[in-house]
Amino acid sequence: MPVIRVSKDDVVAFRLGAHYLNERLGEGGLLDAAGRCGIQNSPPGSALLALHARVRSVTQERVAQAVAGEKSLLQTWCMRGSPFYFPASDAPVFTTGMLPPTEEAMRHLVPGVEPALKLLGMNLIETVELAGAEIGAVLAGRRLAIDELGAEIAGRIAHRLPKRQRGIWEQEGPYAPGLPLGEGVVHFCVRILALQGVVCFAPRAGNKAPFVLVEEWLGRSIPDVDPNLARAELLRRFLRCYGPSTRGDFAVWAGFHASDTDPWWNLLGDELTPVEFGRTSWILTEDLDALRSAPMPAGARLLPPHDPFTQMPDRRTIVDRQYHREVWKRVGQPGAVLVNGEITGTWSPRKSGRRLAVTVKTFGLLTDRAKKSLQAEAEQLAPLRGASAVEVQFRTY
Repeated sequence: MPVIRVSKDDVVAFRLGAHYLNERLGEGGLLDAAGRCGIQNSPPGSALLALHARVRSVTQERVAQAVAGEKSLLQTWCMRGSPFYFPASDAPVFTTGMLPPTEEAMRHLVPGVEPALKLLGMNLIETVELAGAEIGAVLAGRRLAIDELGAEIAGRIAHRLPKRQRGIWEQEGPYAPGLPLGEGVVHFCVRILALQGVVCFAPRAGNKAPFVLVEEWLGRSIPDVDPNLARAELLRRFLRCYGPSTRGDFAVWAGFHASDTDPWWNLLGDELTPVEFGRTSWILTEDLDALRSAPMPAGARLLPPHDPFTQMPDRRTIVDRQYHREVWKRVGQPGAVLVNGEITGTWSPRKSGRRLAVTVKTFGLLTDRAKKSLQAEAEQLAPLRGASAVEVQFRTY
């Protein structure tokens, strides 16, 4: 198959358009934006800012209504073990479509569980089944944070284990001081149960993110879908947002090992075309025309930490390597400043009373027009952060 050659600008413009960062969707576009590739909601509240960057007139109340009123927007553990919003109608794609088909691949998705399972002499699939057998009775009619949920399920499982396993299950584990090993294992099992469509998140209560049973929350279960259909659609959405891309990139984005991607990648062999822009990558053949013709957007956006656009594994395409440690900090990651299709710096908010202070740090000098656009973006963020006034300071690295 001949390799298509494109420029880096073509790739960036295509991805920006796929993420709806070229032009905001109308007020009814909330679910379209969330359904592209999911919207990560860590740190809590970042999903609201990511949706605002893609959809006009987003408010806290509108998103809350979609989550808790209409139940059209669902939040659960998903890619990379992180909480994501996506349309409830797309739940099979982001749950069944994310679920590895083998024990080994499932362990890779929750790697911290492996040493504990080895001590217990248990496999992950049977342990998830034990947790799944108890979670309905524990969570029915309730909302429980992971520590409460894990403690109750672990206590029930302990009584079903042989004496030797029970002793190991109840001893302190490596996950946190005072946390029993079995309770830590249950935390990992809940991640898999989320991908099995058993549990999801209810809206936060204070500092807690409570779990609920999906069937109770939605009033229905997530439809059974052929896993191969769901996996194929998940990969299509990844490639539509991050293509041209590779197996390794998909593995990093999802949280898999690269060696585990065959059950996804092999499903789309006839739908992919190789593309060269410094390395050989792959794109959906049906997106080739869009890749060649995507315009670079104008204007500015303040993207939150872990925005879908900045979560692409192919970081060198969107940010010069010398600034990677500034954009993707291990702790206290800032937001990204997007001006005319280019990430030109970072931003951080600080709220005091009803006043929001936004510090914009750029990799170079900004034009007055760009500063004016960023000032307008910051003013739109103020009500989303519960502020009535905003002050923007510009600095350079």
